[in-house]
Amino acid sequence: MTYPFRYVWWLLSSLWRSIGRAPDYVIFVLDDGLPTLPDPPGPFWQRFVSRPRLSVKELGDRFDAIARDRRTKGVVLHLRPVPMSMASLQDMRELVSKLRGAGKRVIAWAPFYTTGTYYLASACDEILLMPAGLVRPLGFSSTGVFLADGLARVGIKADFVQISPYKSAPDPLTKSKMTPEQREQVTWLLASNHQELVRSIGESRGIEFDAAAKLVDDSPYTDSVALEKHVVDGLLPEEQLPDHLGGHGQRARIATWDQARRRLRAPRPTTGRGRYVAIMRIEGTIVDGRTESLPIRPPIDIPLVGQDRAGDLSVVPLARQVAADKNAAAAVLFVNSRGGSSTASEAMRQAIELIAKRKPLVVAMGSAAASGGYLVATPGQWIVARPSTLTGSIGVFTGKLVTSDLFSKLLVNRETVAFGKHVTLEGDDDPFTDEERTIVQQEIGRVYELFLESVGSSRGMTRDEVHPVAGGRVWTGSQALERKLVDELGGVDAAVRKARSLAGLKDTTPAREVRAPRRPVPPRAMPTAAGLLGYVLEGIGLLSRAPALAVMEYIPTDPF
Repeated sequence: MTYPFRYVWWLLSSLWRSIGRAPDYVIFVLDDGLPTLPDPPGPFWQRFVSRPRLSVKELGDRFDAIARDRRTKGVVLHLRPVPMSMASLQDMRELVSKLRGAGKRVIAWAPFYTTGTYYLASACDEILLMPAGLVRPLGFSSTGVFLADGLARVGIKADFVQISPYKSAPDPLTKSKMTPEQREQVTWLLASNHQELVRSIGESRGIEFDAAAKLVDDSPYTDSVALEKHVVDGLLPEEQLPDHLGGHGQRARIATWDQARRRLRAPRPTTGRGRYVAIMRIEGTIVDGRTESLPIRPPIDIPLVGQDRAGDLSVVPLARQVAADKNAAAAVLFVNSRGGSSTASEAMRQAIELIAKRKPLVVAMGSAAASGGYLVATPGQWIVARPSTLTGSIGVFTGKLVTSDLFSKLLVNRETVAFGKHVTLEGDDDPFTDEERTIVQQEIGRVYELFLESVGSSRGMTRDEVHPVAGGRVWTGSQALERKLVDELGGVDAAVRKARSLAGLKDTTPAREVRAPRRPVPPRAMPTAAGLLGYVLEGIGLLSRAPALAVMEYIPTDPF
C-alpha cells in the first residue's frame, strides 16, 4: 500500500538531489573493522555505548550510489590498520574492482601501509602515501602460545581427547610447544595467504609474480624508497588531495558520505512483495541456546570469549521459517564461525537441511567456516568461499580442566559424594581414568563418523576421499576448492547470483536478510517436515565440558 507514496517521494527527492553540484570524490575513512553483513538490531541502550559498525554490504550500497551518479568521479579510501581478515579484505577488493568497472576512480591514501592496507590499496587506481610515512614489513606470521607448563605451576592440568593431532584447538592448554602437525598446518595456511598476497599485488600493479614477491620481501620502505621502487604512486599530504585530484589548476570537491548522500540519487524503491532470496546468518561461536551479541565489543578478538554466539534455539526456528516461506524462492546461508558445540551444530544442520529439500540453498562463507561452522554448511547445494576463508577442520575433541592441585595449593579441601558410576566423568577433580577415556573416545568417534557422513553425502565424496582432508585439518578457501570442500571462490554477492540461477529467478530479484521469528516455530509447523562477564565465563566453559566440541583452533592469520 505504501509503494505509490515511496515512489513519488523517490521522484521528488531525485529531482531535488539533481539540483546543485555533486562532489567530485567521496572520501571514506576506514578506521574500524567491517563485518560482511550489517549488525543485527541490538537493544535500545546499546545505541548509547557503541556506534553502529559500517558493514561491507553497506559500503557496497554506497559505492553503487556513487557508480550510478555520472557527476561523481570516484572515491578516496583513507586507510588505517584495523583487524580484518584476508577474506574480509577480499570482499573489499571486490567492491573496489566493481566500482572501477563502472568507470570510477578509486584512490588509496594512508599515513603508512601495513600488509592488510597495502593489499587493499593495490586494488585501487592510485596508491598515495603521506610524506614521512612508510610501508611497513609485508607478509604473514603466526605465533602460538602454549600454557601447559604455566597451568601446571598453579595446579591446573588440561585433559583433552582429540580425534587427530591436526585437531589442535586444545594444544595451547595441553602442550608446551607447537606439535609437528600444527606447525605443518600453520605453514600451509600462511603459505596460501602469502601466495594470494603476492599474486594480487602482481596483477594489480602490472608486474610479474617474482617481481611482486621481491616487492614484498624487500619491505619495509621509507617514503622516498617506496616512491622510487614504484611501491606507491605518489607522496602527498592529505590536505593536497583536492589539488592532486582536480588537475589543470582545478580543485576537486571532496565530501564525506554524509555530505554526498544528500546529492546522490537514491535507488528506485521496490514493492517489497513477491519472490525473493532469503539471506540468513550463522556468526560467532555455535552454542546450545539462543543467539546473542556481545554487549560491548572488546578491542581484540578473543577466541570463544570475544565473539558473538549463534544459538540453535534461534537458528533452528529461523531455518524452519525460511523453509516454510513460499515467497523465499531460494536461500543463502552466510556462515562466519569457527564452530562450537557439536550438538548445536548438528541441530542447526538438520533444520537447514529442511530448506535444501524445498528450495535452492547456497552457502557463503565469511572469514571462517570451520569445524561446526563447516558442518552447518554441508546441506548447501553450492558453497562459496573467499580465497583466504579458513574452512574445513572436520573433526571433534572433548576434555576438561583438572583443578584439584590448584585447590590443594590454595589449601582448599573439596569432597564429593556421588551416585552413578560415571556421574563425575565431567568433574574437574581428576583426569579421565582409562575407562573414562575409552568412553569419551567412543563419544567423539561417533560424532566424527556422523561428521564424515554429512560431508561425504553433501560433497559427493566417499569416506576414503573425505578422510585425507578431514581429521581436523584447516584449509584456506583456495585449498578447499582444490579438495572439493567448496565449489566457487567469491562472496555473498556470488552466492546470491548462484541462488537466483538455481531457482530460475531474474537477476533483479531482491535478496534480503530474514530475522528470527519472535515466537518459536515448532517442527509440526512445517507442512512437509518429517552480560560481558557471563560471556567470558561461558567461553572458558566451552573448553571445559565433556560433550564433544566441533571448534577450529585459533590460528591468527589476520594481516594487520
